[in-house]
Amino acid sequence: MIGGRMKLTDQAIKEQLAQLEGWSLEGKQIWKRFECKNFLSAVEFVNRLAKEAEDINHHPDILISNWNRVTIHLTTHSQGELTEIDFQLAKKIDKVFDTIT
Repeated sequence: MIGGRMKLTDQAIKEQLAQLEGWSLEGKQIWKRFECKNFLSAVEFVNRLAKEAEDINHHPDILISNWNRVTIHLTTHSQGELTEIDFQLAKKIDKVFDTIT
């Protein structure tokens, strides 16, 4: 089962972030920019990660820019903070990206 939506302490956020590669903390959210090989692979990535997000009812902010960059921001909007589910989705997003590159 996917983790909860309870606010994480600063220490817990630091520990969770240390387990992720390339994700950064910005205020009360984490974010990462992915570089795809072309526009079509960027769209494919977004479509695949959308399925993962929908399955757990947790939806990131997604931006496709330039022609191949996808930037993802995660926070638990209902809490106004980071929760465990943000970090679990970040791990799923990384796995999805690995399948398209």
